[in-house]
Amino acid sequence: MQRFLQDCTRTMSGSKPQESGSVRIGHSLNKNEEEFVDNRRKDVLQSLKKVKIHCSENEVPNIALLGSGGGERAMVGLLGSLDQLQKAGLLDCVLYLSGVSGSTWCMASLYQESDWSTKLETVEDKIIQRLSGPAVSWGDAYDKLKKYYHKDIFSLTDVWATMFITNYVKEIDEHTLSDQWDQKSKDPFPIYTAIDKQCKQNKDGDPWFEFTPYEAGYSLTGAFVETSNFGSKFENGCKIKNQPEIDMLYLQALCGSVLADGDEDKKFLWERIKDFFHNFLLKSETGMFEEMSKEDKCHQVLMDLVDMNLSVLNGIDPSALDESIRTKLNEISEGKYQLSFQKKKLNLTDKEAAKQYMKQYTEDVCNDLSRCCNFWPFSDLWKSIFDCMAQWIWGRKYDFLHNMKDEDVPSTLLKSETRDYEDGGLLLNSPYFSVLREERDIDLIISLDFSDDNDPFTTVREAAETCKKLKIRFPEVNIPNKDIIKPKDFYVFNGQNTPTVIHIPLFNVVNCGGDIEEWRKKYHTFQGPYSAEMITDLMEIAGKNITNNKANLVKQIRQAVRPKKTQNNE
Repeated sequence: MQRFLQDCTRTMSGSKPQESGSVRIGHSLNKNEEEFVDNRRKDVLQSLKKVKIHCSENEVPNIALLGSGGGERAMVGLLGSLDQLQKAGLLDCVLYLSGVSGSTWCMASLYQESDWSTKLETVEDKIIQRLSGPAVSWGDAYDKLKKYYHKDIFSLTDVWATMFITNYVKEIDEHTLSDQWDQKSKDPFPIYTAIDKQCKQNKDGDPWFEFTPYEAGYSLTGAFVETSNFGSKFENGCKIKNQPEIDMLYLQALCGSVLADGDEDKKFLWERIKDFFHNFLLKSETGMFEEMSKEDKCHQVLMDLVDMNLSVLNGIDPSALDESIRTKLNEISEGKYQLSFQKKKLNLTDKEAAKQYMKQYTEDVCNDLSRCCNFWPFSDLWKSIFDCMAQWIWGRKYDFLHNMKDEDVPSTLLKSETRDYEDGGLLLNSPYFSVLREERDIDLIISLDFSDDNDPFTTVREAAETCKKLKIRFPEVNIPNKDIIKPKDFYVFNGQNTPTVIHIPLFNVVNCGGDIEEWRKKYHTFQGPYSAEMITDLMEIAGKNITNNKANLVKQIRQAVRPKKTQNNE
């Protein structure tokens, strides 16, 4: 085994071919991505000629299109924007399509269809029909949740995928990213983005994480593993235990796990768990202990535990629920077990203390349920859900960099056996750092911003500030104060030896007139799934940002034409 690990470690350099099941450290592009880019640039050259932009193959600009987060608003807004880019003859000029959070939901739907950009109207109709149709049934969602449970590591992202994401995307997509892609595709190269939670919270290491059809890894560090192997267990750079590749439903949940960072959002998820539990699992509503089976009582303990967590979060005395839980557990165990948790005074006015109290209380109740309800076939799954809620575990996977020895990788990424991944919008709500990798050599970034921030320039401003700290080439961003309240529909930021950045706020004075706030209220992030009419209206308003600026887009693409770097003139 040691000999195998030593041999594997020798293949980690980015300048050498990557062996299947090994980690790649290096700032070069994946060889398959490199080959695709070379071929795509030839197609882009022909597309540029159609919009009267003439250049040599070596001068073809590398254009990246970014979709920000924003839930279903971002999903539908990106779809409407892509529709108009295609009709304007500009979509085929795009080399990369990168998304964060809600925009990845749109991407996942599009890339189900090979060469979707050549038949976008048909693909678009199918997506709209699905989004305005019936939701995934509780039964199908629960069956999928049970499948997720059988992996080595279970987290709230699995719960989020089945209980929440299915409610919006209206499907359970079990395709995988690596088998969804055709190397000869006529579509832009897709990049899905997330962040490393520990890196974000500790402000240590590289938080920016990306998924492509070929590799998953840390964008700025240059540490990657084959996408099909993300989630498998690695030691010193080599795979030692295989896990199934994450599917597209899970990837959408990982990229769109906007709740993962805030305790206040626990209320929302507890409510979803309660709805799920009530609609599918809770069999007895009599409330009469003597008429309930042991299984019914286990169900009721969990329901009471959900309600107790919600009561504490809402500052309501949970004493009655606590008593009900204790009574039922004693009845289930028939007095054979002593409960592991003692009655303690709960101070609801101290929110931090109350949070810690409920964390320990939830874990203790779950432990007692495991002892008392070992006859119950679903107890382990539900115990895991409640344990994850108590510890707030999201997106946990094996760390593929565990115990590697490489000076080019931040030490924080090498030490832990697992890492937690979450919605990139929790750090920056646009996937700039996936396309700012120097080796992708991007000339022009078109950023479609679907955020609901009161300041519609937050993403581009924060990207500029972060790039300045990290010494990454990025233009200065200066915005008139009056534009924050009344944004226009097209902004250009450029500088010497930097990519040009186009920033397009979704709702602006051009496409909304004086009704910007009304549009924002109509399409806020956490509202329920959209109707067919809402989808059509939002696609139209997003599409106007493209049709109204076709000439501006063509102008900026033309100005981005320049000779590409070579090894001799870098």
